[in-house]
Amino acid sequence: MPIIWESKLDTGIDVIDHQHRRIVDYINDLEIAKTKGDKAMVTDVIEQLIDYTQSHFGFEESMMEEAGYKFIKPHKKVHELFIKRVTEFTIRAAKGEDIADELHSMLAKWLINHIASEDRDYSPTVKLMVGQGAAAPEQAVAVPAARPGFISGLLGRFFR
Repeated sequence: MPIIWESKLDTGIDVIDHQHRRIVDYINDLEIAKTKGDKAMVTDVIEQLIDYTQSHFGFEESMMEEAGYKFIKPHKKVHELFIKRVTEFTIRAAKGEDIADELHSMLAKWLINHIASEDRDYSPTVKLMVGQGAAAPEQAVAVPAARPGFISGLLGRFFR
């Protein structure tokens, strides 16, 4: 069943929401590939999804760091655990195991939960930095104004 984007997944940070929607597209592409029974397409989508997600994590973590988000370390740890889990799936797939259904289910659940909770937690602080809102008092720190071209520079660094 495809993931349908819902407003509860919006962080309010345009560039992040766009990236999250792209990850959802990859997960939905995985659903299509496994429904078709096309193993080559499944492998291709998984590789693209992993590559894009790792770039997204790096981008997101750089934004949080620049914004001074105080819970960046535990957020990074969540990302690391996710990458470890997905890597385990790819190792199983390389051994010939059919992991498409299990991987799709895990990705869909993890992504929805992660965006709706952890990513929404950092959004007030990052929105303040990128000029899209104000941080909640408990999340705010002395946040320097974003450097001109900061977002486009990050995009170029993580999404070539």
